[in-house]
Amino acid sequence: MITHKKTERAYFHKTLIIDIETVPLSYDWNLVPDVLKDHWCHKMQFLSLKPEEEDDPAASFAARAGIYAEFGKIVCVGMGYIMQQEDRKVVRLKTIRNDDEKVLLLELKQTIDHFHRQNKDIIFCGHNIKEFDIPYICRRMLVNGIALPECLDLGGLKPWQVSHQDTLELWRFGDYKHYTGLDLMAQLLGVPVAAPEMNKTAIARMYWEQNDLDMVADHCLKQVYMAALVYMRLKGWQEALPDPLYV
Repeated sequence: MITHKKTERAYFHKTLIIDIETVPLSYDWNLVPDVLKDHWCHKMQFLSLKPEEEDDPAASFAARAGIYAEFGKIVCVGMGYIMQQEDRKVVRLKTIRNDDEKVLLLELKQTIDHFHRQNKDIIFCGHNIKEFDIPYICRRMLVNGIALPECLDLGGLKPWQVSHQDTLELWRFGDYKHYTGLDLMAQLLGVPVAAPEMNKTAIARMYWEQNDLDMVADHCLKQVYMAALVYMRLKGWQEALPDPLYV
């Protein structure tokens, strides 16, 4: 007979926590293809823009395009995996980062496929991944001509058929009226706040203006670690929280 505790541990051990960092395709409006410029100018009509962005597509694109898979790209993917190491549990953390999005996504696909071979019932977990991270990854893979990993090919599935876990969805308990940040949830649940959430404008500046992909990746990993700890609290884990292990 399998106890609830054993089942819960097995559940954690097949869960891959993910987070992505995205930026606009270009920080220079003049380098954006004309066809995308036209589509962006059309999209601007439906966005809540700051006054300085309303009549300036270059400013709005630099600040907001990274949110949308049609106008942005992925520069970093953070991953976390809960595992046993000797007499303690750790969250094993890894990033895939690259200025070349296709190279990044091919490595991500290889990593996911490898994890899937070891854990057939792989479960992805993260904060708002069902509305942002997973759709963004899938769209950008298709844009780059990369076949989706089997465990991410969710086309045609009903919501209740998707086993992936979303910490924001778990926290909402069916209430979809507002967004709750991961760092606020961490504070409420007694989890160390590794790094406050940064909006996409700040990430874009860090990447394009400061040319610091390492800093972007560091922030991404901290978010993954925090999401892992929040997830364990949401699932009733009352033991000491695992330490991070960077690989």
